[in-house]
Amino acid sequence: MPGDPPRGVPRREFVRSSVAIGGAAALAACIESETETESEETTTDERQFPQGPADPSVLPERQHAWNEFLVTDPNGDTVLPRHQVLLLLEYTGSVPPSDGERSTVEGALRTVERAFERGTGGDAGATFNRGLLFTLGYAPGYFDRFDASLPTGLDLPSPDAVVDELDEDAAADDADALLVLVGDYGSVLLGAEAALTGETETVNGVDVEATLADVFDVVDRRTGVVGRGLPAEKLDRDAIADDAPLSMGYKSGYADTNPAEDRVTIEEGPFAGGTTQLASRLTIDLDRWYELNDERRAKQMFSTDHDAERVGSTGEALGSHSGIEEASTEDLEEKAAEHGCLGHGQKTARARDEEFRPRILRRSESVATDPGSGVGMNFTSVQRGMEPFLDVRRAMNDDGGDIEAHRSGIVDFLEAERRATFLVPPRSHRALPTPRPE
Repeated sequence: MPGDPPRGVPRREFVRSSVAIGGAAALAACIESETETESEETTTDERQFPQGPADPSVLPERQHAWNEFLVTDPNGDTVLPRHQVLLLLEYTGSVPPSDGERSTVEGALRTVERAFERGTGGDAGATFNRGLLFTLGYAPGYFDRFDASLPTGLDLPSPDAVVDELDEDAAADDADALLVLVGDYGSVLLGAEAALTGETETVNGVDVEATLADVFDVVDRRTGVVGRGLPAEKLDRDAIADDAPLSMGYKSGYADTNPAEDRVTIEEGPFAGGTTQLASRLTIDLDRWYELNDERRAKQMFSTDHDAERVGSTGEALGSHSGIEEASTEDLEEKAAEHGCLGHGQKTARARDEEFRPRILRRSESVATDPGSGVGMNFTSVQRGMEPFLDVRRAMNDDGGDIEAHRSGIVDFLEAERRATFLVPPRSHRALPTPRPE
Protein backbone atom coordinates (compact mmCIF):
# COMPACT_ATOMS: atom_id res chain seq x y z
CA MET A 1 0.00 0.00 0.00
CA PRO A 2 1.20 3.57 -0.57
CA GLY A 3 2.84 5.59 2.15
CA ASP A 4 2.51 9.30 2.65
CA PRO A 5 2.52 11.37 -0.56
CA PRO A 6 6.12 11.98 -1.58
CA ARG A 7 7.51 15.29 -0.35
CA GLY A 8 10.35 15.75 -2.80
CA VAL A 9 9.67 18.91 -4.83
CA PRO A 10 10.47 17.39 -8.26
CA ARG A 11 8.06 14.52 -7.63
CA ARG A 12 5.36 16.85 -6.32
CA GLU A 13 5.74 19.02 -9.41
CA PHE A 14 5.42 15.93 -11.58
CA VAL A 15 2.20 14.83 -9.86
CA ARG A 16 0.72 18.33 -10.06
CA SER A 17 1.53 18.50 -13.76
CA SER A 18 0.04 15.05 -14.34
CA VAL A 19 -3.25 16.02 -12.69
CA ALA A 20 -3.36 19.25 -14.68
CA ILE A 21 -2.82 17.42 -17.98
CA GLY A 22 -5.09 14.45 -17.26
CA GLY A 23 -5.63 11.38 -19.42
CA ALA A 24 -4.64 7.73 -19.31
CA ALA A 25 -0.91 8.34 -19.86
CA ALA A 26 -0.81 10.86 -16.99
CA LEU A 27 -2.66 8.39 -14.76
CA ALA A 28 -0.17 5.58 -15.39
CA ALA A 29 2.81 7.86 -14.80
CA CYS A 30 1.21 9.33 -11.68
CA ILE A 31 0.54 5.89 -10.18
CA GLU A 32 4.15 4.88 -10.78
CA SER A 33 5.35 8.06 -9.09
CA GLU A 34 3.05 7.97 -6.06
CA THR A 35 2.91 4.29 -5.13
CA GLU A 36 5.42 1.78 -3.83
CA THR A 37 5.03 -1.79 -5.05
CA GLU A 38 7.21 -4.85 -5.19
CA SER A 39 6.67 -5.07 -8.91
CA GLU A 40 8.81 -3.00 -11.26
CA GLU A 41 5.72 -2.11 -13.29
CA THR A 42 2.42 -0.73 -12.06
CA THR A 43 -0.83 -0.94 -14.00
CA THR A 44 -4.02 1.05 -13.58
CA ASP A 45 -6.14 -2.06 -12.89
CA GLU A 46 -4.24 -3.12 -9.77
CA ARG A 47 -5.38 -2.16 -6.29
CA GLN A 48 -3.00 0.55 -5.11
CA PHE A 49 -5.12 2.40 -2.53
CA PRO A 50 -7.66 1.47 0.17
CA GLN A 51 -10.99 0.54 -1.36
CA GLY A 52 -14.40 1.76 -0.28
CA PRO A 53 -17.26 -0.35 1.08
CA ALA A 54 -18.70 -3.13 -1.06
CA ASP A 55 -22.12 -1.62 -0.34
CA PRO A 56 -21.87 2.18 -0.80
CA SER A 57 -25.33 2.65 0.72
CA VAL A 58 -23.61 2.68 4.13
CA LEU A 59 -22.02 6.04 3.24
CA PRO A 60 -23.53 9.35 4.43
CA GLU A 61 -26.68 10.57 2.71
CA ARG A 62 -25.16 14.01 2.36
CA GLN A 63 -22.80 14.26 -0.60
CA HIS A 64 -21.13 17.21 1.13
CA ALA A 65 -20.49 15.30 4.39
CA TRP A 66 -16.71 15.63 4.15
CA ASN A 67 -15.54 16.86 7.54
CA GLU A 68 -15.53 13.42 9.18
CA PHE A 69 -13.33 12.18 6.34
CA LEU A 70 -10.81 15.03 6.21
CA VAL A 71 -7.41 15.29 7.85
CA THR A 72 -7.34 17.62 10.85
CA ASP A 73 -4.35 19.76 11.79
CA PRO A 74 -2.86 20.01 15.31
CA ASN A 75 -5.36 22.78 16.11
CA GLY A 76 -8.29 20.53 15.23
CA ASP A 77 -9.13 22.41 12.00
CA THR A 78 -9.98 20.42 8.88
CA VAL A 79 -7.42 20.39 6.08
CA LEU A 80 -8.64 20.22 2.49
CA PRO A 81 -6.96 17.66 0.20
CA ARG A 82 -4.03 18.79 -1.93
CA HIS A 83 -5.38 18.08 -5.40
CA GLN A 84 -8.64 19.09 -7.05
CA VAL A 85 -10.30 18.34 -10.39
CA LEU A 86 -13.46 20.18 -11.47
CA LEU A 87 -15.36 18.73 -14.43
CA LEU A 88 -18.09 20.94 -15.87
CA LEU A 89 -20.59 18.77 -17.69
CA GLU A 90 -23.24 19.14 -20.38
CA TYR A 91 -26.24 16.81 -20.14
CA THR A 92 -26.84 14.85 -23.37
CA GLY A 93 -29.52 12.41 -22.24
CA SER A 94 -33.27 12.35 -22.66
CA VAL A 95 -35.77 14.67 -20.95
CA PRO A 96 -37.02 13.51 -18.59
CA PRO A 97 -34.15 11.12 -17.88
CA SER A 98 -34.98 7.45 -18.27
CA ASP A 99 -34.63 4.90 -15.49
CA GLY A 100 -31.76 3.40 -17.46
CA GLU A 101 -29.92 6.72 -17.62
CA ARG A 102 -30.34 7.22 -13.89
CA SER A 103 -29.04 3.71 -13.27
CA THR A 104 -26.03 4.52 -15.44
CA VAL A 105 -25.16 7.64 -13.44
CA GLU A 106 -25.68 5.89 -10.12
CA GLY A 107 -23.61 2.93 -11.29
CA ALA A 108 -20.75 5.19 -12.32
CA LEU A 109 -20.72 6.96 -8.95
CA ARG A 110 -20.95 3.71 -7.01
CA THR A 111 -18.01 2.34 -8.97
CA VAL A 112 -15.66 5.01 -7.65
CA GLU A 113 -17.18 4.76 -4.16
CA ARG A 114 -16.28 1.06 -4.13
CA ALA A 115 -12.88 1.68 -5.71
CA PHE A 116 -11.69 4.31 -3.20
CA GLU A 117 -12.42 4.83 0.45
CA ARG A 118 -14.15 8.06 1.40
CA GLY A 119 -11.32 10.47 2.19
CA THR A 120 -9.48 9.27 5.26
CA GLY A 121 -12.01 6.48 5.77
CA GLY A 122 -13.03 8.22 9.00
CA ASP A 123 -9.61 7.72 10.63
CA ALA A 124 -9.46 10.65 13.06
CA GLY A 125 -5.68 10.35 13.35
CA ALA A 126 -4.93 10.25 9.62
CA THR A 127 -2.17 12.55 8.45
CA PHE A 128 -2.92 12.10 4.76
CA ASN A 129 -6.04 11.40 2.78
CA ARG A 130 -5.57 8.14 0.83
CA GLY A 131 -9.08 8.16 -0.59
CA LEU A 132 -11.46 10.25 -2.63
CA LEU A 133 -14.10 12.85 -1.86
CA PHE A 134 -16.49 14.10 -4.51
CA THR A 135 -19.81 15.82 -5.16
CA LEU A 136 -22.06 15.98 -8.21
CA GLY A 137 -24.20 19.09 -8.46
CA TYR A 138 -26.78 20.31 -10.99
CA ALA A 139 -27.17 23.83 -12.36
CA PRO A 140 -30.43 25.78 -12.63
CA GLY A 141 -30.12 25.35 -16.41
CA TYR A 142 -30.31 21.58 -16.05
CA PHE A 143 -33.61 21.87 -14.20
CA ASP A 144 -34.99 24.35 -16.76
CA ARG A 145 -35.47 21.41 -19.16
CA PHE A 146 -38.35 20.09 -17.09
CA ASP A 147 -41.96 21.22 -17.06
CA ALA A 148 -41.97 21.36 -13.27
CA SER A 149 -40.02 24.02 -11.39
CA LEU A 150 -37.74 23.72 -8.40
CA PRO A 151 -39.39 24.11 -4.98
CA THR A 152 -40.13 27.75 -4.22
CA GLY A 153 -38.17 27.63 -0.98
CA LEU A 154 -34.95 26.53 -2.68
CA ASP A 155 -32.54 29.45 -2.99
CA LEU A 156 -30.72 28.61 -6.23
CA PRO A 157 -30.42 31.64 -8.55
CA SER A 158 -28.84 31.28 -11.96
CA PRO A 159 -25.20 32.27 -12.35
CA ASP A 160 -26.37 35.21 -14.51
CA ALA A 161 -28.48 36.43 -11.60
CA VAL A 162 -25.51 36.15 -9.23
CA VAL A 163 -23.25 38.10 -11.60
CA ASP A 164 -25.92 40.77 -12.07
CA GLU A 165 -26.57 41.03 -8.34
CA LEU A 166 -22.86 41.59 -7.67
CA ASP A 167 -22.47 43.91 -10.67
CA GLU A 168 -19.49 41.94 -11.95
CA ASP A 169 -17.91 41.52 -15.36
CA ALA A 170 -17.61 37.77 -14.79
CA ALA A 171 -18.94 35.27 -17.31
CA ALA A 172 -21.78 33.01 -16.22
CA ASP A 173 -20.98 29.34 -16.79
CA ASP A 174 -23.71 27.47 -18.65
CA ALA A 175 -22.68 23.92 -17.72
CA ASP A 176 -25.50 21.62 -16.60
CA ALA A 177 -23.57 19.89 -13.82
CA LEU A 178 -20.35 20.02 -11.87
CA LEU A 179 -18.33 17.06 -10.63
CA VAL A 180 -15.81 17.99 -7.93
CA LEU A 181 -13.06 15.45 -7.15
CA VAL A 182 -10.51 16.01 -4.36
CA GLY A 183 -7.77 13.91 -2.80
CA ASP A 184 -4.18 14.00 -1.57
CA TYR A 185 -2.99 11.57 -4.25
CA GLY A 186 -3.13 12.76 -7.84
CA SER A 187 -3.45 9.20 -9.11
CA VAL A 188 -6.64 8.71 -7.06
CA LEU A 189 -8.25 11.68 -8.79
CA LEU A 190 -7.01 10.67 -12.22
CA GLY A 191 -8.17 7.09 -11.69
CA ALA A 192 -11.64 8.19 -10.59
CA GLU A 193 -11.86 10.61 -13.50
CA ALA A 194 -10.83 7.92 -15.99
CA ALA A 195 -13.47 5.56 -14.62
CA LEU A 196 -16.22 8.18 -14.61
CA THR A 197 -15.49 9.38 -18.14
CA GLY A 198 -15.13 5.93 -19.70
CA GLU A 199 -11.37 5.90 -20.22
CA THR A 200 -10.66 2.73 -18.27
CA GLU A 201 -12.37 -0.59 -17.57
CA THR A 202 -10.85 -1.13 -14.13
CA VAL A 203 -9.95 1.30 -11.36
CA ASN A 204 -7.98 0.41 -8.22
CA GLY A 205 -8.91 -3.24 -8.63
CA VAL A 206 -12.65 -2.62 -9.22
CA ASP A 207 -14.43 -3.25 -12.51
CA VAL A 208 -16.07 -0.14 -13.94
CA GLU A 209 -19.82 -0.75 -13.85
CA ALA A 210 -20.92 2.32 -15.83
CA THR A 211 -19.64 5.74 -16.87
CA LEU A 212 -21.01 9.27 -16.95
CA ALA A 213 -19.91 9.54 -20.59
CA ASP A 214 -23.19 7.95 -21.69
CA VAL A 215 -25.19 11.00 -20.54
CA PHE A 216 -22.66 13.82 -20.05
CA ASP A 217 -19.98 15.56 -22.12
CA VAL A 218 -17.11 17.32 -20.35
CA VAL A 219 -17.19 20.96 -21.48
CA ASP A 220 -14.47 22.31 -19.18
CA ARG A 221 -11.83 20.82 -16.93
CA ARG A 222 -10.18 22.79 -14.13
CA THR A 223 -7.51 21.66 -11.71
CA GLY A 224 -5.92 23.11 -8.61
CA VAL A 225 -3.63 22.52 -5.65
CA VAL A 226 -3.74 23.70 -2.07
CA GLY A 227 -1.58 23.06 0.98
CA ARG A 228 1.77 23.85 2.54
CA GLY A 229 4.41 24.71 -0.02
CA LEU A 230 2.28 24.07 -3.10
CA PRO A 231 1.39 27.72 -3.94
CA ALA A 232 5.05 28.81 -3.78
CA GLU A 233 6.04 25.80 -5.86
CA LYS A 234 3.38 26.33 -8.51
CA LEU A 235 3.62 30.13 -8.77
CA ASP A 236 7.42 30.41 -8.35
CA ARG A 237 7.27 33.69 -6.45
CA ASP A 238 9.91 34.52 -3.85
CA ALA A 239 7.42 36.64 -1.90
CA ILE A 240 5.22 33.63 -1.10
CA ALA A 241 6.43 31.83 2.02
CA ASP A 242 7.75 28.35 1.27
CA ASP A 243 5.20 26.81 3.66
CA ALA A 244 2.23 29.01 2.75
CA PRO A 245 -0.95 26.94 2.21
CA LEU A 246 -2.64 29.52 -0.07
CA SER A 247 -1.33 31.93 -2.68
CA MET A 248 -2.05 35.03 -0.59
CA GLY A 249 0.07 33.52 2.16
CA TYR A 250 -2.27 32.75 5.03
CA LYS A 251 -4.24 29.81 6.30
CA SER A 252 -8.02 30.40 6.09
CA GLY A 253 -9.69 27.30 7.58
CA TYR A 254 -10.14 28.28 11.21
CA ALA A 255 -12.75 26.73 13.50
CA ASP A 256 -14.64 30.02 13.71
CA THR A 257 -14.58 30.86 9.99
CA ASN A 258 -16.22 27.71 8.64
CA PRO A 259 -19.65 26.58 9.86
CA ALA A 260 -20.67 23.06 10.80
CA GLU A 261 -22.05 21.04 7.90
CA ASP A 262 -25.48 21.09 9.55
CA ARG A 263 -25.53 24.86 9.07
CA VAL A 264 -25.17 24.60 5.28
CA THR A 265 -27.56 21.69 4.76
CA ILE A 266 -31.02 22.11 3.26
CA GLU A 267 -33.49 21.19 5.99
CA GLU A 268 -36.85 20.83 4.25
CA GLY A 269 -38.39 19.76 0.96
CA PRO A 270 -37.48 17.05 -1.54
CA PHE A 271 -33.78 18.00 -1.46
CA ALA A 272 -33.45 17.95 2.34
CA GLY A 273 -29.95 16.71 3.14
CA GLY A 274 -28.48 18.48 0.13
CA THR A 275 -26.84 21.88 -0.23
CA THR A 276 -26.17 24.58 -2.81
CA GLN A 277 -22.75 25.13 -4.31
CA LEU A 278 -21.04 28.14 -5.79
CA ALA A 279 -18.09 27.57 -8.13
CA SER A 280 -15.93 30.47 -9.27
CA ARG A 281 -12.71 31.02 -11.15
CA LEU A 282 -10.89 34.07 -9.80
CA THR A 283 -7.71 35.87 -10.78
CA ILE A 284 -5.42 37.34 -8.11
CA ASP A 285 -3.12 40.33 -8.42
CA LEU A 286 -0.33 38.83 -6.33
CA ASP A 287 2.27 41.31 -7.49
CA ARG A 288 0.39 44.19 -5.92
CA TRP A 289 -0.56 42.13 -2.85
CA TYR A 290 3.05 41.35 -2.05
CA GLU A 291 4.05 44.96 -2.53
CA LEU A 292 2.39 45.48 0.87
CA ASN A 293 4.61 44.88 3.89
CA ASP A 294 3.95 42.04 6.35
CA GLU A 295 2.16 44.32 8.80
CA ARG A 296 -0.27 45.68 6.22
CA ARG A 297 -1.00 42.27 4.72
CA ALA A 298 -1.86 40.88 8.16
CA LYS A 299 -4.28 43.74 8.81
CA GLN A 300 -5.89 43.57 5.39
CA MET A 301 -6.36 39.82 5.53
CA PHE A 302 -7.67 39.64 9.10
CA SER A 303 -8.54 42.89 10.89
CA THR A 304 -7.18 46.18 12.09
CA ASP A 305 -6.66 44.51 15.49
CA HIS A 306 -4.16 42.07 13.99
CA ASP A 307 -0.47 42.54 13.35
CA ALA A 308 2.30 40.48 11.77
CA GLU A 309 3.58 39.13 15.08
CA ARG A 310 0.16 37.95 16.21
CA VAL A 311 -0.65 36.32 12.86
CA GLY A 312 2.73 34.77 12.07
CA SER A 313 4.06 34.24 8.56
CA THR A 314 1.17 32.02 7.43
CA GLY A 315 -1.56 32.55 10.04
CA GLU A 316 -0.64 29.48 12.06
CA ALA A 317 0.28 31.58 15.10
CA LEU A 318 -3.43 32.30 15.61
CA GLY A 319 -4.09 28.66 16.47
CA SER A 320 -7.63 27.42 15.82
CA HIS A 321 -9.37 30.83 16.00
CA SER A 322 -8.99 33.65 13.49
CA GLY A 323 -9.21 36.28 16.21
CA ILE A 324 -12.19 37.97 14.53
CA GLU A 325 -14.71 38.99 17.19
CA GLU A 326 -18.01 40.85 16.96
CA ALA A 327 -16.21 43.97 18.14
CA SER A 328 -13.96 43.68 15.09
CA THR A 329 -16.97 44.40 12.86
CA GLU A 330 -18.13 47.52 14.70
CA ASP A 331 -17.27 51.17 14.05
CA LEU A 332 -15.59 50.36 10.76
CA GLU A 333 -15.50 53.95 9.59
CA GLU A 334 -13.52 54.91 12.67
CA LYS A 335 -11.21 51.91 12.28
CA ALA A 336 -10.65 52.72 8.61
CA ALA A 337 -9.83 56.33 9.45
CA GLU A 338 -7.40 55.27 12.18
CA HIS A 339 -5.57 52.52 10.31
CA GLY A 340 -6.03 53.53 6.68
CA CYS A 341 -7.37 50.07 5.84
CA LEU A 342 -9.81 47.36 6.92
CA GLY A 343 -9.42 43.60 7.15
CA HIS A 344 -11.06 41.04 4.90
CA GLY A 345 -12.03 38.96 7.93
CA GLN A 346 -13.62 41.81 9.85
CA LYS A 347 -15.59 42.90 6.77
CA THR A 348 -16.95 39.48 5.84
CA ALA A 349 -17.80 38.66 9.47
CA ARG A 350 -20.63 41.19 9.15
CA ALA A 351 -22.42 38.57 7.07
CA ARG A 352 -22.51 36.02 9.93
CA ASP A 353 -25.81 35.06 11.54
CA GLU A 354 -27.36 36.53 14.68
CA GLU A 355 -25.19 34.26 16.82
CA PHE A 356 -22.06 35.38 14.96
CA ARG A 357 -21.64 32.08 13.16
CA PRO A 358 -20.47 31.91 9.53
CA ARG A 359 -22.97 30.70 6.93
CA ILE A 360 -20.83 29.52 4.01
CA LEU A 361 -18.46 26.56 4.08
CA ARG A 362 -15.44 27.02 1.83
CA ARG A 363 -14.51 23.83 0.06
CA SER A 364 -11.75 25.10 -2.20
CA GLU A 365 -9.40 28.06 -2.48
CA SER A 366 -6.95 26.18 -4.65
CA VAL A 367 -4.28 27.64 -6.91
CA ALA A 368 -5.38 26.94 -10.48
CA THR A 369 -3.04 24.57 -12.34
CA ASP A 370 -4.85 23.82 -15.60
CA PRO A 371 -2.94 24.94 -18.69
CA GLY A 372 -3.27 28.66 -19.38
CA SER A 373 -4.85 29.41 -15.99
CA GLY A 374 -2.33 32.13 -15.08
CA VAL A 375 -2.47 33.32 -11.48
CA GLY A 376 -5.93 32.01 -10.76
CA MET A 377 -7.91 30.38 -8.00
CA ASN A 378 -10.74 27.85 -7.97
CA PHE A 379 -13.14 28.97 -5.25
CA THR A 380 -16.02 26.70 -4.26
CA SER A 381 -18.32 26.97 -1.28
CA VAL A 382 -21.45 25.24 -0.04
CA GLN A 383 -24.29 26.95 1.77
CA ARG A 384 -27.96 26.29 2.55
CA GLY A 385 -28.95 28.78 -0.12
CA MET A 386 -27.10 31.28 -2.28
CA GLU A 387 -28.09 34.37 -0.27
CA PRO A 388 -25.42 33.75 2.41
CA PHE A 389 -22.73 33.81 -0.27
CA LEU A 390 -24.16 37.00 -1.75
CA ASP A 391 -24.18 38.56 1.72
CA VAL A 392 -20.51 37.69 2.20
CA ARG A 393 -19.55 39.08 -1.18
CA ARG A 394 -21.52 42.28 -0.55
CA ALA A 395 -19.67 42.64 2.75
CA MET A 396 -16.37 42.20 0.90
CA ASN A 397 -17.32 44.88 -1.60
CA ASP A 398 -18.44 47.40 1.03
CA ASP A 399 -15.42 49.04 2.64
CA GLY A 400 -17.43 50.42 5.56
CA GLY A 401 -15.80 53.82 5.20
CA ASP A 402 -14.49 56.38 2.79
CA ILE A 403 -11.21 54.72 1.86
CA GLU A 404 -9.75 53.45 -1.39
CA ALA A 405 -10.78 49.92 -2.36
CA HIS A 406 -7.21 48.59 -2.51
CA ARG A 407 -6.73 49.61 1.12
CA SER A 408 -9.77 47.63 2.25
CA GLY A 409 -9.45 43.89 2.73
CA ILE A 410 -8.55 41.82 -0.33
CA VAL A 411 -11.45 42.54 -2.67
CA ASP A 412 -9.47 44.78 -5.00
CA PHE A 413 -6.82 42.09 -5.48
CA LEU A 414 -9.39 39.57 -6.73
CA GLU A 415 -11.40 39.51 -9.94
CA ALA A 416 -14.13 37.02 -10.74
CA GLU A 417 -13.71 35.53 -14.20
CA ARG A 418 -16.52 32.95 -14.09
CA ARG A 419 -19.40 32.09 -11.75
CA ALA A 420 -21.63 29.03 -11.57
CA THR A 421 -24.32 27.81 -9.18
CA PHE A 422 -25.42 24.24 -8.47
CA LEU A 423 -27.73 22.17 -6.32
CA VAL A 424 -25.90 19.26 -4.69
CA PRO A 425 -28.71 16.81 -3.90
CA PRO A 426 -28.52 14.15 -1.21
CA ARG A 427 -27.08 10.86 -2.46
CA SER A 428 -30.54 9.34 -2.87
CA HIS A 429 -31.35 11.97 -5.57
CA ARG A 430 -27.91 12.54 -7.07
CA ALA A 431 -28.54 10.57 -10.29
CA LEU A 432 -30.28 12.95 -12.73
CA PRO A 433 -32.92 14.37 -10.37
CA THR A 434 -36.15 16.00 -11.46
CA PRO A 435 -37.10 19.36 -9.90
CA ARG A 436 -39.61 17.62 -7.64
CA PRO A 437 -38.24 14.15 -6.82
CA GLU A 438 -40.50 11.89 -4.79
